[in-house]
Amino acid sequence: MTTSVRARRPVVPAARMGDEPSIPTLTALLARRARDAGDRDFLRFPERSWTFADIDAWTSRLAHRLIGTDGVCPGDRVAIMLPNVVHWPVAWLAALKAGAVAVPVNYGYRRGDLAFVLRDSGARTVVTDGERAALVAEVLAAEPDLGDVRILDVADDGSEAFPISTPEVAVEPGTLANLQYTSGTTGFPKACMLTHGYWARLGWVCAAAAALDGQDVLLTAQPYSYMDPQWNTALALTLGAPLVVLPRFSASTFMADVRRHRASFVYVLGSMPTLLFKQAPHADDRANDLRAVFCSGIPVALHQELEDRWGAPWREIYGMTESGVDLFSPFGDRAAVGSGSLGTPVPSKQVQVIDPAGSGAVVPEGEAGELVVSGAPLMSGYWNRPDATAATLRDGWLHTGDLVVRRPDGGIQLVGRIKDMVRRGGENVACAEVEAALERDDRVVGAAVVAVPDDILGEEVKAFVQLGTGVPADRATARDVLDRAGAQLARFKVPRYVEFVADFPRTPSERVSKPALTARAEAEPGTTHDFARPRS
Repeated sequence: MTTSVRARRPVVPAARMGDEPSIPTLTALLARRARDAGDRDFLRFPERSWTFADIDAWTSRLAHRLIGTDGVCPGDRVAIMLPNVVHWPVAWLAALKAGAVAVPVNYGYRRGDLAFVLRDSGARTVVTDGERAALVAEVLAAEPDLGDVRILDVADDGSEAFPISTPEVAVEPGTLANLQYTSGTTGFPKACMLTHGYWARLGWVCAAAAALDGQDVLLTAQPYSYMDPQWNTALALTLGAPLVVLPRFSASTFMADVRRHRASFVYVLGSMPTLLFKQAPHADDRANDLRAVFCSGIPVALHQELEDRWGAPWREIYGMTESGVDLFSPFGDRAAVGSGSLGTPVPSKQVQVIDPAGSGAVVPEGEAGELVVSGAPLMSGYWNRPDATAATLRDGWLHTGDLVVRRPDGGIQLVGRIKDMVRRGGENVACAEVEAALERDDRVVGAAVVAVPDDILGEEVKAFVQLGTGVPADRATARDVLDRAGAQLARFKVPRYVEFVADFPRTPSERVSKPALTARAEAEPGTTHDFARPRS
């Protein structure tokens, strides 16, 4: 199926990667594509495709509806709680045309997660579907301060009667576009404030890094509430190229979808490469149009085999919600294959490796230190979290919490994390949030959540739990404790492993010493109850 070699004219030449984007807002990008590529496919979902002109008209009508019917004003927050359906990017772009701020909400959130995000963001409207409308209504009814939040069901968005002209709302590169919630090092999720300029820059840099053009076909399978489909949308707008959106990631069908849709560019992360490689080899593995795969966390031992199996170059790209993209390995760099390097900074970023103890001193090459980055794009800060913003953004430098070493070749290599969180596949799970959910159970005296290695997901969630007097420390109790915590948490945050302990080793300040706890568990293993979840 591989297409013949053709002359490539990247939309953003590599030499311009560090330049300011020529069109600096998402709304202006969509307007431009509606004019110069209106009849080209923009969004391809299983049921049908929509052109740039289709989406431009639909989002304008919906923006007028949000303004005229729902009373949405510039700066108001519009929450979006939908699965991977076309209404997700339509609601996002419509909210931005109305001058509003989108609040992506994980579709798997339960009542506690949803209530927190709606309260914290101050959302005025929730765009959802029939399956989640009842949950949203239940949360709104139970929370007095959310009583005036409106629900917009996408089954009938009521936009047909409104004009297709773009609302006359001022949108600038610095205009806030998203409150993107991400689990940080501790506590409940924090919302990164991301501007139009952030998204435009992210699409611009990735277009240049992968040398993409309007004839490429992008494909994504992650939930739209996460970063990846959103920056893929910004990338499609930058290129004037189509984005194929799958309902979900399935290791057993992903590469068949890549072949069927003739995708030439994909981004994968977390456990996805390993899960894909574990699928039985197929005679058509190399019969695809892939020419560029970006990945965060390529398994070093599999890197060459991944390229050999599917006949396309795989390269590392590193970033965070807070910073978009920081490092990458160019596709022409064969030395990167299997090296474990995260790459070198994109031209619009500067990086340092500093003393993790907090002195701020730059550490020598080969010595582990914290990766800090500056430049563009970067978040504006954390919504409603001035202290967290001040701790993370210091003098223009974003402190990532990742421990890295600078290699002799100039590349950056990840060696660990300072942060107290579990990186389960593509998800960040804040340990403190899970501990709080476990400790709401009256039978639980205390809980400590740690990461344990997993050969598929990278890390899994383990909970050490101290029970009250007389509570049986058996599997049935463990299961019931997890079920109760799971009613408050998204499924991916629920621990897989539970080990009961009589007490916790503590620091002089009476905090649980997790290093001492894990060391004790290794030296004197207790009974660990494993509640493995099915994997696709």
